[in-house]
Amino acid sequence: MSSITDSAAAHLHLDGVESLSRSHTPMHFSRQSTPQPPASPIELLRSHVHPFPSLSEALADPKKDILGYFDSFSSAKVLLIGDSSHGTSEFYAFRGALTRYMIEHHGYNIVACEADWPDAESIDRYVRRRPGPGPRATIESEAEARRAGRQPSFMRFPRWMWRNKETHDFVEWLRCWNKGKDMKKEAIGFYGLDLYSMGSSMRAVIAYLDEVDKDMAETARRCYSRLLDWSEDPHEYGLETLVSSGKGFKGYEDDVVKVLKNLLSKRLEYERVKWDGEEFHGGEQNARLVKDAEHYYKAMYYARDESWNLRDTHMFQTLQRILDHRGSHSKAIVWAHNSHIGDARATSMGWSADELNVGQLCKEAYGKKALAIGCLGYTGKVAAAKRWDGDMCIMHVKPALPNSYERLMHDTGIRNFVLDLRTKHCDKALREALMEKRLERFIGVIYAPATERQSHYSFAVLPEQLDGIVYFDETEEVGALEVHQPLGPLEFDETWPFGL
Repeated sequence: MSSITDSAAAHLHLDGVESLSRSHTPMHFSRQSTPQPPASPIELLRSHVHPFPSLSEALADPKKDILGYFDSFSSAKVLLIGDSSHGTSEFYAFRGALTRYMIEHHGYNIVACEADWPDAESIDRYVRRRPGPGPRATIESEAEARRAGRQPSFMRFPRWMWRNKETHDFVEWLRCWNKGKDMKKEAIGFYGLDLYSMGSSMRAVIAYLDEVDKDMAETARRCYSRLLDWSEDPHEYGLETLVSSGKGFKGYEDDVVKVLKNLLSKRLEYERVKWDGEEFHGGEQNARLVKDAEHYYKAMYYARDESWNLRDTHMFQTLQRILDHRGSHSKAIVWAHNSHIGDARATSMGWSADELNVGQLCKEAYGKKALAIGCLGYTGKVAAAKRWDGDMCIMHVKPALPNSYERLMHDTGIRNFVLDLRTKHCDKALREALMEKRLERFIGVIYAPATERQSHYSFAVLPEQLDGIVYFDETEEVGALEVHQPLGPLEFDETWPFGL
């Protein structure tokens, strides 16, 4: 039985060392060449986001440059800026600041909001100093409006959505910016896209026609008279058309279509009368809104997705008409909830509910000339109601759920940041990491923390939903002008996810 002697073993050992020495390949080299595990999404976010301190500090310090960060977004004909709640100060303040920046530096001339057309038009008359009839309004208390001889605006529930300090400051800035500018060619307009003003829009059409064509105004009164009886509770009108369809009641669609057709047939005549076509544009849009709202309130009892789609299609078509009205070089900024401005095809809305939205329709119509920026938050305070028509409350926002984008951002330890999510603008590895489907929070005008997951979360693929984000780790409520809210009919489509 043979064995290796100690000297032979030592010789073999030395030969091995000598061989390694000659090959210049130290043993620790092989350990270094082991592939490193990929960076986690949190590590990638830490490396590539653009952080800033508080919003007020960032806006006061040009070196932070969070507005200039979005300069490349100015190529968009339609820039959509969204919020993930209807009652968060930082979301409104950032959106107002970025809108001012884009107007000053990049030629945007339209601000279009998720708001009622008649109320927004009263703001437009104020900020552009429009001549002609019709109420003028700013964002102010009822007492201040009465003292100034103005009509208060945005008086239906939820008032705080637009009647807040952040919107007031922007409206007053816009009026100052427009001073001395040509009302039609240079001044920036303020417009509403939504369709919840059926009654006030009917009255506005009649008031306009009273100024330009008394006979046509009487025709409009007759056509609208029966529908006006339902204007204070329009969803009851929709229900009545459903339950009475077998008895022959199909609603008043023919009447409202007749008014619109009559108005459009007189376009050239009415536009020449006075006010350079501005009042006709308002009258036309109100008549179109009545037609779409009549359809909407009937559709809401058949399927939620159909009524949601009608609403967002109306908002998109209204935006297109505003762009056409302001000329071929017009550029619009849209203010609305993230559920409206993010591409629905990248969320549960599109995957399971077959719903579209303004963001999707803009992407389909304008391609890369439509870009969306969304505001997100982790926790803090929000202005919201506990039920429809309830008084506004200042409510604590629960920390975001695990497996949500908001929780992922919080876990970076960076309190506030902006991030461009577009291909070739965002780090490739980071963008791929964020393509994993996660939860995203949506708070509307009602906040129900007891049913947080069911009421306020939906799945999304963030880089396909939004082109950029602004993240705030902790937020405050908007500076509402009043707490008490008026009684009004429940808008069913605004209840999921809780008032969007």
